[in-house]
Amino acid sequence: MSHKMRTITIKDVAELANVSKSTVSQYLNKRYDYMGEATKQRIKEAIEELGYQPNIVARSLKQKSSTTIGVIVANILHEFSTQIIRAIEDQCHELDFHIIVCNADDNPYKEKNYIDMLRAKQVDGLIVFPTSDNVELYQELLRQGMPIVFIDRLVSNVDVNTIMLANEDASKFAVDEFVKKQHERIGIVTTSTVNNVSPRVERVNGYLKALETHGIPVRSEYIISAELDKVQDELDQMMKLKDPPKAILAGNDLTLIEILKYVKEHNISIPDDLSLIGVDDVSFAEIYNPSITTVAQPTFRMGKQAAEVLINQIKNGGDEERQVFRFGPKLIPRQSS
Repeated sequence: MSHKMRTITIKDVAELANVSKSTVSQYLNKRYDYMGEATKQRIKEAIEELGYQPNIVARSLKQKSSTTIGVIVANILHEFSTQIIRAIEDQCHELDFHIIVCNADDNPYKEKNYIDMLRAKQVDGLIVFPTSDNVELYQELLRQGMPIVFIDRLVSNVDVNTIMLANEDASKFAVDEFVKKQHERIGIVTTSTVNNVSPRVERVNGYLKALETHGIPVRSEYIISAELDKVQDELDQMMKLKDPPKAILAGNDLTLIEILKYVKEHNISIPDDLSLIGVDDVSFAEIYNPSITTVAQPTFRMGKQAAEVLINQIKNGGDEERQVFRFGPKLIPRQSS
């Protein structure tokens, strides 16, 4: 009788390998502690010969775990986001977890839909780059015991483990570098701070504190916080001031790209006419001409920590006190500053 005629089961594998069903189950779950190499080899060969496919859905129902986590990013176009996702995936792969990635576009309604979908798929936990408008939903998830880790953003009144950059330090390092190059007319460009997105607010605060430390007066016209499609217009107004800034800190990779487009279009020479530093070490920073000074986030360490913290919560119930894990940035000096 052909094996193709019916579903191959653990029992079939056990019979062919001449072991018990529980031994096959231990093999499938990678519990090899008391298993000899010859037994492992026999089971492996039996699985290959029979073409056995483990039923992941059935196993997850039996184990009451899907070994799957949901990752909801605010904007997948951010290089920061893609690097974090990669680190999460690496760590989850090591620990035999799978990930489902969703892109919320900083839209609370879209984020809620994805959370509902992931709950329906019975994911074991969530890693979220949160919007600030779903506080009640997050609180409901916590009441239901859903393990959650936030990345990049603090949300008030939601007590979860959060992975963050020391954002004020990122701005401080950039301002220090500009001052070292004799700059006093220093501007900052971030995406909109209307929704109090913590990294943007903290980077502006860090910039203000750093200017104060160096005794440089704050000029409000040197501070831009705008939606991405408005950045170039705002930049145009700032650069047409009687005494425009001679140095600009780009608050993230997407604003850096908008500044570079503007600079190219208006034949502004970097660093002769304008010094530039970007937060986020973009992949093109070294090959752009001139190469771009950046303040790098340790994205791989941050993503790894997020996955470790979440999976620890999933496995151990996560009764420990919630923490904010802050990671230090690093200035990478190149030619643009």
